[in-house]
Amino acid sequence: MPRATKTAPQAPSTMKELKDTLWKAADKLRGSMDASQYKDVILGLVFLKYVSDAFDERRANIRAELAGDGYDEEQIAELIDDTDEYTGRGVFWVPANARWSFLAENAKGQGALLNEGEKSVGLLIDEAMDALMQSNSQLAATLPRIFNRDNVDQRRLGELIDLFNSARFTGQGQDGQDGRRARDLLGEVYEYFLEKFAAAEGKRGGEFYTPAGVVRVLVEMLEPTHGRVYDPACGSGGMFVQAEKFIDAHHGEGSAISVYGQELNERTWRMAKMNLAIHGLTGNLGPRWGDTFARDLHPDMQADFVMANPPFNIKDWARSESDPRWRFGVPPAGNANYAWIQHILSKLAPGGQAGVVMANGSMSSNSGGEGQIRAQIVEADLVSCMVALPTQLFRSTGIPVCVWFFAKDKSAGKGGAVDRTGQVLFIDGRNLGHMVDRAERALSDEDISKIADTFHAWRGKEGADAASYADEAGFCYSATLAEIKAADYALTPGRYVGAAEIEDDGEPIEQKLERLKGELFAQFAESERLAGVVREQLGRIDV
Repeated sequence: MPRATKTAPQAPSTMKELKDTLWKAADKLRGSMDASQYKDVILGLVFLKYVSDAFDERRANIRAELAGDGYDEEQIAELIDDTDEYTGRGVFWVPANARWSFLAENAKGQGALLNEGEKSVGLLIDEAMDALMQSNSQLAATLPRIFNRDNVDQRRLGELIDLFNSARFTGQGQDGQDGRRARDLLGEVYEYFLEKFAAAEGKRGGEFYTPAGVVRVLVEMLEPTHGRVYDPACGSGGMFVQAEKFIDAHHGEGSAISVYGQELNERTWRMAKMNLAIHGLTGNLGPRWGDTFARDLHPDMQADFVMANPPFNIKDWARSESDPRWRFGVPPAGNANYAWIQHILSKLAPGGQAGVVMANGSMSSNSGGEGQIRAQIVEADLVSCMVALPTQLFRSTGIPVCVWFFAKDKSAGKGGAVDRTGQVLFIDGRNLGHMVDRAERALSDEDISKIADTFHAWRGKEGADAASYADEAGFCYSATLAEIKAADYALTPGRYVGAAEIEDDGEPIEQKLERLKGELFAQFAESERLAGVVREQLGRIDV
């Protein structure tokens, strides 16, 4: 009987299989380092694999193009290393020692003990990262160089290289641009990994990841299709990526927006730069990481759109009472919520708009002068919409959240055909969403559309039916500044939208009361009967 031959492992054929394959790769290093470090290692390797695959694909296409034009092998060899032929098509130039084929060949069978003069897998990868950053200025100071550290298991790292060989981030995009499909695939994988790592790191994960549904609420409401887009606490860059996706979905060009951001954490700043590079976005995140309050890295920049999910309720922050950003009042030392809000307002260009995720307490707090600051912001007519979101959208915090939307100009023609000067739209979305597991809720496409469409109808935006807007009890209400003042400037949507109307079942109230009274008396009688049975049974028990 012939011996069965071992079947070679098949490459992942679906996005789910690809994600699962790569997540198994992450698990291989889980035992030898903490969650935050293995996150950097895995995302770095995914990025390296992506740029190498996209480079190889472009190289093969150049060769085929030149051969089709009649060039011989010697001429092709002279022309195929023209870096402009790669970078001009959205593909990074990858030096020979950073190409995946080189790393895979040198990582094969490498054990714990190295031969004399042999480099470890980790050192080879660190050198590959250096070579990539030196050859591509937009990657400068971005990629991790942590693969040769003592706590990185080199044998397992070599196994990861082998496993990654089954995943290829290649294929031509619909627009014919080399590397575009590779970018789309890796972008999806990268976002999947960010979500997974955020869940694994718990509360710390919230520092670099905002749930995609929450980000989409901001993007679908603001529609940032042009101009300068800014995030003062950009995390891993999710706001910018969703903006690019929105533009792409509406057949626009990502180059129509200019990205500006700032991030306090060094590792997260590097992650954001890599995320932007993967999605083909050229962003200005400053020359290095930094504290937005202590030193604004974009002091003169005025943004057309600001989208942010800053950390909630920071007690220890760089507060200066003389800061010119505090136009509406100095924020309290023990909470930075209104410092973030005023910083963002200070960055808006004439006609600019902003969406800011905040803790629910920000809508009604009066401590430390916050009530007076909020009152002045409302009276300046800068608030356009307040959205209360459902609980459990963030794994990292149980704090209920809301979104503040600001507009420098709410008159007709500035973001909509309807003049909303002196008005604020309140949307109560607390009943939206569905549970994906015991701990996390998610917003569906329909939920996000319901919120965004309501806002666009209220503003009378092009493509929205302005006549379709109407206050809906329990969901939305358009309030005047006078009404808000009468409510002591509290901005909690529930105070304005009221309770949802209960559908009339057609039963007359007198008849319903009589019926319910009869049902209640019957239940009382049944309760008394059961109590008698219990007493009788207890009387039979010998003590």
